[in-house]
Amino acid sequence: MSEFEKKKLESDFRNFTSRNFERPADCRNIDQIRYYVSELCNKISEYEHRFNYVPNWAYSLLAQYNTVHNSLLHKDFTQAYA
Repeated sequence: MSEFEKKKLESDFRNFTSRNFERPADCRNIDQIRYYVSELCNKISEYEHRFNYVPNWAYSLLAQYNTVHNSLLHKDFTQAYA
């Protein structure tokens, strides 16, 4: 795959995420984050199978969503059992 094709795929992926997702820090609802993680995982899987390439920042974005998700889960847990 050429550098031009990689840049095009990265641009398409970035446009998809900017149109369809909120920033991880702006999410306040656990179900919303679960949805975003699910959709992002599906998109990553699609890129892996179709193009055999996924931008590295896509995994970083997924990690950010997982961090916020874990934080919200911990907060809910401590409120429920405190």
